[in-house]
Amino acid sequence: MTQQLQPLLHHLQEVKTGQRRYENVFQSVSRMILETKIEKVVVNGKTTYDFRIFRSGKKHVIGMYDEINSFVSYVKDAAEGGSSKEMAYVLVGEPGNGKTFFVEYVCTLYREFLFKPKNRKYTFRFKNIDKIGHYGKIATIESQTYEDPMILAMNLFEDPNEAREWLQKDQGFTKKLVESCYDNYRPLGACSGYIWNDIRTLCNGDLNAMLDFVEIVPVPLTESLGTVTGKYPAKDKITSSAVDLLGEESIQRLLHITDTNNPYRFDLRRGALARVAGGGIHFSDEIYKNKKDLVQVYLGVIQNRTIEIDGYKWPIDTLIIATSNNSEFNRFLAEKEEAPIVDRCRICYVSHNTNYKLQSGLTAYAIGSETKTTLNRKTLHQDPNLNYATSVAVVLSRLPRSEKLTPIETMKLAAGEVAGEKSIKTLAEVIDTLNQDADITKRFGQKGLGQRNLGRTIQLLVESSETNEGQCMFAYDAFRALERIILDYVTDSNDRTKYIEDIKIAKGLYRERIMTEMFNAYMDEPLAIKKDVMNYVNMIIGIDAENLGPDKMWKYKDPQSGELRALKIDERYINSVEERLGLKTEEQRETFRTSIRKIYGQKISVDPNYDFMDNLELVKAVTDVRLKSDIAGAGSLIGALANRTNDENQKLYDRMITTMLNKLNYCKTCAQKTIEYFCTQEDEN
Repeated sequence: MTQQLQPLLHHLQEVKTGQRRYENVFQSVSRMILETKIEKVVVNGKTTYDFRIFRSGKKHVIGMYDEINSFVSYVKDAAEGGSSKEMAYVLVGEPGNGKTFFVEYVCTLYREFLFKPKNRKYTFRFKNIDKIGHYGKIATIESQTYEDPMILAMNLFEDPNEAREWLQKDQGFTKKLVESCYDNYRPLGACSGYIWNDIRTLCNGDLNAMLDFVEIVPVPLTESLGTVTGKYPAKDKITSSAVDLLGEESIQRLLHITDTNNPYRFDLRRGALARVAGGGIHFSDEIYKNKKDLVQVYLGVIQNRTIEIDGYKWPIDTLIIATSNNSEFNRFLAEKEEAPIVDRCRICYVSHNTNYKLQSGLTAYAIGSETKTTLNRKTLHQDPNLNYATSVAVVLSRLPRSEKLTPIETMKLAAGEVAGEKSIKTLAEVIDTLNQDADITKRFGQKGLGQRNLGRTIQLLVESSETNEGQCMFAYDAFRALERIILDYVTDSNDRTKYIEDIKIAKGLYRERIMTEMFNAYMDEPLAIKKDVMNYVNMIIGIDAENLGPDKMWKYKDPQSGELRALKIDERYINSVEERLGLKTEEQRETFRTSIRKIYGQKISVDPNYDFMDNLELVKAVTDVRLKSDIAGAGSLIGALANRTNDENQKLYDRMITTMLNKLNYCKTCAQKTIEYFCTQEDEN
């Protein structure tokens, strides 16, 4: 009895020594996720987990913290034998919020995981079948549902208990290993069981002779074959049938098989399910768009985890993930007789991304990583403010209105930033209240401009004549493109009105960003405003210091570099900033200073590089003060830039353009257009 002759026994020894594994799909997927790094993050005021496996690769999942946590707990529960193993996992949400991308990303991760030798899935095939007599010229038959060799081992004998004893006594399996294998016990599929009986009859029950008919092969991982991870998109009512999922009788096989009772006459690989039945992931895209009889097929498959044709059964080991959009799902729910299928699904409502900082990554996906060109093949420049402008505009459209918070406060808190006196608890309360609504679309982040609309916006921007003429994707033009998309693609008039209002708010934020950029350009220093903001913060910390001399010089240790720094405390500067913030009385000023010191204490301990640039009110106040003190008001800078009749103004303009080109990543077109926009009074909040 050599290794070569008895591949099944060799496989059993590999399982015994841990070189190969026998586990169900839920155990594989949960091991894949939980063996990687897990971090704690705070999202919308609540602590949650971030699984780093979803953040790897060139184009990875961004955000979706709650959805990923929900998916991981579902898979983990199923792996531990919970009720989830009899359910499908369904992602429901608006179009263009990343449902399909997430599922396909999970499938890609799983394939990569199975490529590692220790994680490979194996199956068996029967050879020399033509010796049996009633299989015609069919010589080899592979397990149609890619059953694991361990399933064959557990069904070697007619009595399952005999196989248990044989594994322990003859193969040296420990009792614990046998028990863990039998936790995932399932009978052989109809055709494998039938053929194995035929082999048993031919060999008169001699196990060694029977095992000579068995070959062990790895399950193919070629994506285009649909094995291990397969997708079934919803087709139209006429062309789709249960055959696409389950398989059908094969006329080709009937030409060989003389025994009409043989279940091998059914070709299961014709269906999508059999190809992922050996520990794979079945992805059903838009599951509720399928016609009723197909959904009924899914009901049987989800609940019993078997493929059933004409009374024959093939047990399967499959993780079923599906997607659906809100309107299809609501239509399906309205048909009360379809309740059993929803009852068998774990529904996860997928919201849009509401963090504008994370959105910059998604916007970068929409813009594309390749270098863009104009219609006459010249390189197309990207305005450094383009990503910010579009990200803020789409995120604001996804934030529901609330009496407790303004849209800007909601946006900042959702990104984990400071929003004046408002705390993250207020946002958590708003989200909890909204999430009590029975109408899903009224919950936090469920409605808004999706990723596809963002993609269309970029397309419109790139094809416009202004962009092609100036060879630059100017940020302000993105707002016009967004307005066009809203008018063309958003059908609900209330939604249209809200989104247009959100764009106005986004324009105001863009305006404030431009003010900062202009000051940086004027100072010929990319981080001029950041330094001034930190100077104000350090001054209000040092103003009460015990070691402050009459010269108002204060020495402090810089948390970023760890060096000792000296700072002259300028009370006029402090007062000017606080006046701009609208702080009139001494009490108001002291309250504001205390809040800044508190934020400093909390943030610097966690992130030494924290720079207060997310505190828009403070940044705006510092910008205004510096512009006023340096150039006698922003008005005069606007005047100087707008009226370039004298040499001095022209020199200032040229110097600022040079700084923008060389230090701030602008091109000639967007630098000039940005200065023109700065010189107008548009969009001032």
